[in-house]
Amino acid sequence: MRVRDKDDRGVVQSVVLFLGVSVLSGALAAGLAIPFAGLAGFGTEKTAETLQDLPQELKTVPPSRKTYIYTADHKLIATLYDQNRDPVTLAQINPIMQKAIVSIEDDRFFEHGALDAKGTLRALIRNQNSGGVQQGGSSITQQFVKLSLVEKANASGDEKAIKDATADTYERKIAELRYAVAVEKEFSKNEILEKYLNLANFGDGAYGVEAAARHYFNTTAAKLTLPQAAMLAGLVKNPTGYDPTNNKAKAKERRDIVLRRMQELGVTTAAQTKAAIKTPVLNGPVVKVLNGCANSPYPFYCDYIVSKLMENPAFGKTDKDRDHYIKTAGITVITSLDSRMQAAAQKSINQHTKPGDDAIAAVTMVEPGTGLVKAMVQSGGYGEGKNQTYYNYNVEKTYKGGYGGFQNGSTMKAFTIAAAIQAGFPLTYRIPSPSPLPLGGVKFKTCSGTTSVPDYNPKNSTKAAAEPTMIQAAQASTNTYFLQLSEQVGLCPIATLAANLGMHDAQTGQPLEQYVSMTLGVGLVSPLQLSNAYAAFAARGKYCAPQLITSVKNYKGRSLVTPGPNCKQVLKPEVADGVNEVLHQVMEPPGTGQHLKFGRSDLAGKTGTIQENKAVWYSGYSSKLAAAAVVADATPKYENLINQTLNGREMHDASGSGTAGPIWETAMEGALKGMPTTKFTAPTDKTRRGNVVDLPYVNGMNPDEAANKLRGMGFEAKIASGQVDSEEVQGTVAYLSPRTEEGAPEGATVTIYVSNGAKIQQPPPPPNSPGIPQPPNPPNTGKPGGGGNCPPWNPRYPNCGGR
Repeated sequence: MRVRDKDDRGVVQSVVLFLGVSVLSGALAAGLAIPFAGLAGFGTEKTAETLQDLPQELKTVPPSRKTYIYTADHKLIATLYDQNRDPVTLAQINPIMQKAIVSIEDDRFFEHGALDAKGTLRALIRNQNSGGVQQGGSSITQQFVKLSLVEKANASGDEKAIKDATADTYERKIAELRYAVAVEKEFSKNEILEKYLNLANFGDGAYGVEAAARHYFNTTAAKLTLPQAAMLAGLVKNPTGYDPTNNKAKAKERRDIVLRRMQELGVTTAAQTKAAIKTPVLNGPVVKVLNGCANSPYPFYCDYIVSKLMENPAFGKTDKDRDHYIKTAGITVITSLDSRMQAAAQKSINQHTKPGDDAIAAVTMVEPGTGLVKAMVQSGGYGEGKNQTYYNYNVEKTYKGGYGGFQNGSTMKAFTIAAAIQAGFPLTYRIPSPSPLPLGGVKFKTCSGTTSVPDYNPKNSTKAAAEPTMIQAAQASTNTYFLQLSEQVGLCPIATLAANLGMHDAQTGQPLEQYVSMTLGVGLVSPLQLSNAYAAFAARGKYCAPQLITSVKNYKGRSLVTPGPNCKQVLKPEVADGVNEVLHQVMEPPGTGQHLKFGRSDLAGKTGTIQENKAVWYSGYSSKLAAAAVVADATPKYENLINQTLNGREMHDASGSGTAGPIWETAMEGALKGMPTTKFTAPTDKTRRGNVVDLPYVNGMNPDEAANKLRGMGFEAKIASGQVDSEEVQGTVAYLSPRTEEGAPEGATVTIYVSNGAKIQQPPPPPNSPGIPQPPNPPNTGKPGGGGNCPPWNPRYPNCGGR
């Protein structure tokens, strides 16, 4: 008896295996669930139990698709995916591709059921004789089932399910056969082929035939040529081993096998096959579909968008579910970003910074009245290399990568201005503003009581008028004025208003602390928060929460639930008009922002500098766009900007107007270019005058008596230290601040100035002196202009008799 050699034994084993599979296939097709002990090593009691437990229907999940994020003008921001796949219909796949995959994987696909016994035997023998895998043994339906089960397990995120779906066990193979029978009953052959071609792995990160066509050949599945289709068809058996980007020789060898098999089956002619074999495997560089925000032209903004998507409960119950959905559902996200405005902001950052700077710069732009975030840019690169970061300096810490803001300095004065106007203070409201100003022990009202500091003597950082109006104080950013104004208004109204405009601590999310120095900047805020709050002034008091995502649609084009505009009227329009008037004057001479003015539209803004120059700001707006720019030290231990570099040069001065201001100006000028000229609505006379009550005429009175009189009328009264030049008798009241004729809001603080008598005029010459005409004696009316009850002689009332 002849001893069989190794090859003979392999053929016999293949036949035995084939017979077992054939019997098993027939049993499955009949819907039986019986043990098959002893069939080529398959059967076990566990196998029978597996069969009995299997459902009759394969429940699949939709194939993973790419998610696209676009700007408002539909320019691609980023592509997010777990698998690079673009599902298409069978009609969108070139028939030559369909024939190629059927030829090499399952040439009797349209003739057999779930399992092709004849084809399996032939493949086993052919592969045995060739010494390698030339043809697939599993049917296309079986392969689809396997891919579907793996896809479903991956979608679940269950590690055990993923392990079971890929385990090399007979139980899994039998389960796949049972499912294959169910699939053949549920779907047509064309439907199965379509699903398979969209699910298969074609190597180098390309899943599905459409993505593979774009990746390897920069074409579509509908336009694939014969050699291209053959190369892709050959890949599915071993996507890594036959990947042309790894091994062109192996890829060509495999492709040519497919081409020859197609010729054997009569799909192609000898001439076609010969011509196809002569072509290169690749006809150009592969096309990479960049994945994730790191590859976005706007990576920091992209990260923020993903963070906002992760907040949406419609995308899943947990963060893990939402992350999976975002990367696999094939949604299309349209954002608020305006690529033209983004380019203007980026150009400004590029113009005023260098990659190696010590300091960082950031700017955010928001559209008033909508909350749409139009631009978000910062200096430095995205990453973990030198002079790179993953921190987004424009947003709060509560978001992925959010840095958490900087102290905003005097930009906070805008909220004090708004609260004061809201309380009825006139735009001309005067407060004596010495520097330094002793405020130690002075109690400031808060929402829960009062606050004070024992030793506090703030100074003005700019030259200021001795007794400025609100507008003059804003122009010079007079610290001592706004500290006193905040004392009179109360910290609670300022804090409440700021909170209603979206201002909270960007590190903790908590309300801003009500400190004595609140109006000079408190807590940490982000450029996004500040620009959006100022946008409410531009929108005449209408505050809108920042909106970055305007629509989300699924791959079928159906809109999905996503938060829309969230707007409310926080300030009365006339109050906002008053704020705009005050902040507009900041950009007019002699305001700190006068050099940042451009164009013909009305602009308003406010500078901000914090102690030791660790951060400087400029926040401003037109009625169409608001922006906040910051330059800061973002590296612990957070030092003074002086001697740090910005734009490649060492800074010897740092200020809101001179350092952050130019970044704001260049960005805004570029963003507003070509847009119509706009003007602010002028405040009403009532807003300008405020809700004031008359002050009594107390000039010439005893200061204490005058103070009591003022207090009796509901005002706070204080007597200024020292004396001033005046026409009143020394030691009496010289004048009030605010002035008597200006009035003051109810409950306001009125300062009494005491005269030194230095300007008392000499008594007039005796009556009937030669050459001096005499006025007639007025009637005794008791009013200015008459006798009797007239006040002591005063130049404000020149017609009030004589002394």
